Amino acid sequence: MTSKEIRELSPAEITTKLRSTRDELLQLRLRKHTGQVEKPHTIRALRKDIARLETILTEKKSKKTAAA
Repeated sequence: MTSKEIRELSPAEITTKLRSTRDELLQLRLRKHTGQVEKPHTIRALRKDIARLETILTEKKSKKTAAA
C-alpha cells in the first residue's frame, strides 16, 4: 500500500487497516517459525506498511490537534 493511498483514508480506516496488517504480520511470523512461509520478503513489506500507516496516522492526528 502506497502512502498516497493511505493519505486518502480516514483515521478510522487507517486504524482498521493497521490492526489487520499487524494480525497478518503475526500470522506470517508464526508460520515462519514452523517453516511454512513461501515468500519471506512479505514480512519486511508488512513491517514497512505498518510504519507508513502509523506515520500518516500520527500526521493526521497532529494536524487535527494543531487546527483546534
